[in-house]
Amino acid sequence: MKKLIWLVLLVIIALGIVAGRNFFDKAPQPPVDTMRVQNDINEEEAPQQKLESAVSSPLVQTDALLAHLQKLNFQRYTDAERASARSYITAELKKYGFKPKLQNFGQGINIVAERPGTDKTAGSILVGAHYDTVYQSPGADDNASGVAVVLEVARLLAQPTPRGLQLVLFDKEETGLLGSQAYVKKAKNIQKNLRGAVVMDMVSYACYTPGCQKYPPTLPITPPSDKGDFLTVVGDIEHLPLLNSFQNNASKQANLPAVLTVPIPLKGLLTPDTLRSDHAPFWYQGIGAVLVTDTANLRTPHYHQPSDKPETIDRNFFVGSAQIIVNATNNLLKSSNDLKTPPSS
Repeated sequence: MKKLIWLVLLVIIALGIVAGRNFFDKAPQPPVDTMRVQNDINEEEAPQQKLESAVSSPLVQTDALLAHLQKLNFQRYTDAERASARSYITAELKKYGFKPKLQNFGQGINIVAERPGTDKTAGSILVGAHYDTVYQSPGADDNASGVAVVLEVARLLAQPTPRGLQLVLFDKEETGLLGSQAYVKKAKNIQKNLRGAVVMDMVSYACYTPGCQKYPPTLPITPPSDKGDFLTVVGDIEHLPLLNSFQNNASKQANLPAVLTVPIPLKGLLTPDTLRSDHAPFWYQGIGAVLVTDTANLRTPHYHQPSDKPETIDRNFFVGSAQIIVNATNNLLKSSNDLKTPPSS
């Protein structure tokens, strides 16, 4: 995947053009709070993520998440390697009561599993991540971390909720979002009242040394932090309720990573670097989608490298990120609220 090297700068420029104000400006807030660092950046060098009882969502299991990383600790580039990854992923989904199906789109194979909701009018929520890697990288952060969170969502949220749950593991993201593009082009995939998609791409790396979080040198604002200890959620401005579902006050109480939500106008027309993961094809089908990421090569030196291994991730950050995603997904599944941005009054 071509990551969000100029994400922050381009978002600033785009929102400056559209909204005429500094993106990180702490002046009076608009009626819809579209961007927030959810909790203060922890000043400790390596904060411990406390997951106790701040939310009603079930708690993620550290051992389960790390076990998935270890099982997927190999290059997933060739047909045989990706087939091996699919075997593991489908076996895990079956353990949790799902009946995964393989969708072959020619250049690759997506894994799809779902369970219906109890309220047919409430629609469904998709949770997804790509499982392929670039050549010569075992892809622990990119993107075994995202796959592990999908599997943890499957384990924890398998019970019925008003909204249905779709799980998709995309193939061939690294060669041009081929899997997600194929998925949205298949009409039956998106004509099941799909209300929103939560896509993970790299959610396990953090750094705590001042200056370790990189920004473009010409950035015309003061960044929220020069440490890489926050989780970023990128969403389209047409579906702010979906984006804002990650702004959960419980995150602060539970001492989870800070959450930076980034609303993108015009489906990324002015910010093309925000279109470089599997959420983007959903935007162009008019479906709300968010990308959850640790900001990739703006932060980690292991991006697309042989060193992207389980031992180079930040375990506490990974577990905290997974809990944030589970919290948001659980709330989305239990709600029937409209996820489209309401019209201006």
